[in-house]
Amino acid sequence: MDLGTPVAVSSSAGAAAGPAGRSGAPRWARLALLVLLAGTAVLYLWGLSASGWANAFYSAAAQAGSQSWHAFFYAASDPAASITVDKTPASVWVMAMSVRLFGLSPWSVLAPQALMGVATVALVYATVRRTSGHAAGLLAGLATALTPVAVLMFRFNNPDALLVLALTGAGYATVRALEKAGGRWLALAGVLVGLGFLTKMLQAFLVVPAIAVVYLLAAPTTLRRRLLHGLGAVGAMLLSAGWWVAVVELVPASARPWIGGSQHNSVLELMLGYNGLGRLNGDETGSVGGGLGWGNHGLDRMFSQSVGGQVSWLLPAALLLLVGGILLRGRRPRTDLPRAAYLLWGGWLVLTAVVFSLMAGIFHEYYTVALAPAIAALVGMGAVDAWRRRGDWAGSALLAGAAGLTAVWAFVLLGRTSVYPDSLRGTVLLVGLGAALLLAAGPWLDRRVVAVAAALAVGMALTGPTAWSLATAGRTHAGSIVTAGPTGGFGQRPGATLALPNGSPAMTRPMGGSMGGRVRNVGPGGTLPQLGTTPPLGGTGTLLEAGTPGADLVAALRENASSYTWAAAAIGSQRAAGLQLASGESVMPVGGFNGSDPSPSLARFQQLVAEGRVHWFVRGAVGMGSGGSRSSTQIAEWVSQHFPKVSVDGTTLYDLTQPLAGTS
Repeated sequence: MDLGTPVAVSSSAGAAAGPAGRSGAPRWARLALLVLLAGTAVLYLWGLSASGWANAFYSAAAQAGSQSWHAFFYAASDPAASITVDKTPASVWVMAMSVRLFGLSPWSVLAPQALMGVATVALVYATVRRTSGHAAGLLAGLATALTPVAVLMFRFNNPDALLVLALTGAGYATVRALEKAGGRWLALAGVLVGLGFLTKMLQAFLVVPAIAVVYLLAAPTTLRRRLLHGLGAVGAMLLSAGWWVAVVELVPASARPWIGGSQHNSVLELMLGYNGLGRLNGDETGSVGGGLGWGNHGLDRMFSQSVGGQVSWLLPAALLLLVGGILLRGRRPRTDLPRAAYLLWGGWLVLTAVVFSLMAGIFHEYYTVALAPAIAALVGMGAVDAWRRRGDWAGSALLAGAAGLTAVWAFVLLGRTSVYPDSLRGTVLLVGLGAALLLAAGPWLDRRVVAVAAALAVGMALTGPTAWSLATAGRTHAGSIVTAGPTGGFGQRPGATLALPNGSPAMTRPMGGSMGGRVRNVGPGGTLPQLGTTPPLGGTGTLLEAGTPGADLVAALRENASSYTWAAAAIGSQRAAGLQLASGESVMPVGGFNGSDPSPSLARFQQLVAEGRVHWFVRGAVGMGSGGSRSSTQIAEWVSQHFPKVSVDGTTLYDLTQPLAGTS
């Protein structure tokens, strides 16, 4: 079996040579790709609706967008469009269109992300195939599909799924641009990065330095044209990313929803602050731990207890193969396409991993899904390039090193959970190291023995991530903070301690390491929200997870609902989302996600109540964001003093249409 000739390898003159790409893929490659994509679809789609609304925060926004085009455009949390989600709207647009087409259900909300995952695997294959051949593309696609955090995010409804698809598409467009100095392909890469920005703001720009440097270095044309193409791509990126921001900033605040996550109703503030520099330095006004950061950060974070099993199974091998692959290219011409591809994927991986490792602000383990395509591509390219050089010491040493590193690291990662027997990790280690030794001796062994060793090395390398991926697909996931792997809750370390502020006694909750086992300075008066771990929660939920309201509570929300703009108001977007999804009526998220946005102000809320536009106020924990607005607390206090309360399904409601006697 031919491991696949690169489709297009640029010569020093910039001409593309590689008839394999124009003659089509061999039959074995087409069949293998079909099996890969079908298997990925099964893994990502099977039992998908078991997670219910998954992240109800985004499911409610999709519901709102399916009912109102005004809410759709701004990605508002509620159909009445009081406040937006705290991200740019692209991923909500996709879900909302699915809901409009197929009706509201967990499947219609979650299936788009699963299909994005299949498309991402296909794009990784297509991109790597163009520079390193079919076998490398297939191995890269398989590694992407079986990355545990990828299985998690492509079965969930956070924006990360669309972000990864858009950035992978940008990588493909960049490779096409590098083949023949295609300015249009490079502009398309800019448009796709802009789409990534419209999905998750500044994180999308982490791949831009790699794209820019690689094109300037390796595109087969003059420096002047490379610069012009680069400027055109920047313009396309800014236009693609900025048009929605410009519209939102130009529309009067009175004519649009409050920008969730901002303290001054500004998408620029959200972009540069809460979702921008605040993520790097920890100064995130209105977030949990604002000003104090989230957990321990450092260059070892990608290998840490909570993050390692999510994405790093093949990371040591990817880094080794990155260096080795570049060295194997030797003194190739400036325009050498495979070397440019190493620099592209390597730049993507290294810069993104370093930023994730050092950011002192909010960091969740699932962010690392952005690393999956780069890790997988480097492994696919590097392994196949080394295999082609297996007859000399350089190729065999690189193969052996990658296999040995992966076996040792898998042994460590499997040892971080008690779910799998010690025999599994022992087998992975021993067989992996044995295969590495055989690969090291490859130049002196029969080629069939070396082929068996290579197959064993690949099998052992994928055993750990496959086990974690299957466990991830077999679990339900809901709420704001989810992790991949065989255990539930916020991570892989049960029983971490939450240190309460103001000298309060500590509590123990199942948590992961993204917050370093601590929530510090959590909200006015030291309020600590309940941290649920097993969905669905009953009642109205918490600030981090939506609940499942009982039938009587749903009936109360629906009571004469057409007479009100909002059937109810509740502190926190997750709590409001659960009520809205269950009732189908608009529920105002007071204070936004953390309950710490000044939306609405006390005066504005009083005006809405006086106008008869809000029926119920649902009692719950006050906002928990540090340094943000106290509007939600003020509203809760005012409501409790001026309106009668009633218990429905164990939930305290205040009827805002019946003020207490003697109050105003």
